[in-house]
Amino acid sequence: MRRTTIRDVADAAGVSTATVSYVLNDTPNQTITAATQDRVRAAADALGYPPRTVTSPSEVVASPVVLLNVGTDVIGTSIGRLIRTMQEELRRHDRTLVVISEGRDAAQDLRRKLGPLAVVDLSQLPDDLRDDHIWGAFRGHQAGFPFHTRLQLQHLAEHGHRHVALAIPAEGTGSFGRARIADAHRAALDLGLAPLTVVRVSMDPDPRARTESVRTLVQESDVTAVASLNDAVALSVLSVMTQLGYRAPEDLAVIGFDDEHQESLWEPELTTVRIDTAAYGRRAARLAVDATTRDWTEAPSTIVRRASA
Repeated sequence: MRRTTIRDVADAAGVSTATVSYVLNDTPNQTITAATQDRVRAAADALGYPPRTVTSPSEVVASPVVLLNVGTDVIGTSIGRLIRTMQEELRRHDRTLVVISEGRDAAQDLRRKLGPLAVVDLSQLPDDLRDDHIWGAFRGHQAGFPFHTRLQLQHLAEHGHRHVALAIPAEGTGSFGRARIADAHRAALDLGLAPLTVVRVSMDPDPRARTESVRTLVQESDVTAVASLNDAVALSVLSVMTQLGYRAPEDLAVIGFDDEHQESLWEPELTTVRIDTAAYGRRAARLAVDATTRDWTEAPSTIVRRASA
């Protein structure tokens, strides 16, 4: 069947395509009557326009085009693996993947312009989909970002650490970072750890901007391990430790997050969390195509055990 376009809605409502766009985008400072707005929205609802964002299996509609919005906070090689596997899986189903990196408002506008009938919006993960069932479960636990954050802290707990610091960039975090921080606090409570100490680590190339926070952890606190928001922060901590003459894991255990590959180039090599983003990519593609998901048979993330923790 031919997909519904903005022209179809305009014809059904007896208005211009510009009017449809203004109404559906809630464009301010327009003089469109309430009756016309109601007529446009009724026509759009009747025709199933615009496409809806994928938020649960029951809402997925098969489409020649799948739109993936990776948002503005998601970076790194792991997201590249997700994109590649989504592309490969969708090709097998004669579908095409379109990838954007936009905030929510811009993504909504572009979605309306492109007219895809399946959308995977990762920018919603921090607020709406972090625990959402569409990503499946592993051994009874939802396989979203809280799962991976708990795994990171669980590794430290299993190695006897009870006083853990959460290292975050001093320069600030995006919405994903804020969500991860909240997840870490909950996971620490669930695992019986002491309340997390949040330490801000500067990512400034000047090592003098990074030393005091790490020195304080080692010399003036009960903290024995650091769980980092990402691998870059973890490597920053390790570099400061080297400058101060501290050793990992003897003086302070350090674990990263995301397995960006450069961690094996450091000494000691960085222990980290590796998310199976390739599997997530395949699942997202299949979900967009036929709305089927199953529980994970293999762990969606694993600990890459190296020397630092």
